[in-house]
Amino acid sequence: MPVIRLQTVIEAGIETCFDLARSIDLHIISTSGSNEKAIDGKVSGLIGPGEFVTWQARHFGLSQKLSSRITQYSYPFHFRDEQIKGPFHHLVHDHYFSERDGSVQMTDVFDFASPLGILGKLADLLFLERYMKKLLQTRNAVLKKYAEGDERHALLRTPG
Repeated sequence: MPVIRLQTVIEAGIETCFDLARSIDLHIISTSGSNEKAIDGKVSGLIGPGEFVTWQARHFGLSQKLSSRITQYSYPFHFRDEQIKGPFHHLVHDHYFSERDGSVQMTDVFDFASPLGILGKLADLLFLERYMKKLLQTRNAVLKKYAEGDERHALLRTPG
C-alpha cells in the first residue's frame, strides 16, 4: 500500500489551518481540475466528527464517487478521514497540525490501496501514487494561499 507523506509550513494560526483543511468549500476550490462536487452528506462548510461527505469527480476521464467519514478528531491538532465507499480498496487520510516557530506545520499521511490485487499494485506503482501526490500538493498550496491571505475569512465565516 502506498503511503504519501507531505509537510507544508503555513504562516497562520493553527485553528485557521485546521478549519481550512476540513472546509468542504476549500476542497472544491482546490480540486477544480477534476471538477469535484460534494453531492451527499456535508456538502458545504466545515466537516466535523462523525460526519461524512460524498464526492463526485472526474479522474482519468471517468466519473467517480467516493464517500468518506471523519473517524478521528482532536481539535486543532489532528483529524482522520476514511473512505467508507468508493473506488479504493483502502483509503485513510490523516491530517496533523503543530505549531513551530510562529508558524504551523501541516502534515498529511495519505495511506491508500487500489483494488484489483496485482493490477492495482501495478497501477499504484506506475502512475496512481504520483497522481495522488500531485493532487495533495495542489490542495495544500491552495490551503496555504487561503490561510496566509484574506480569502480565508469568506470560507471560515459561521452562519448567523
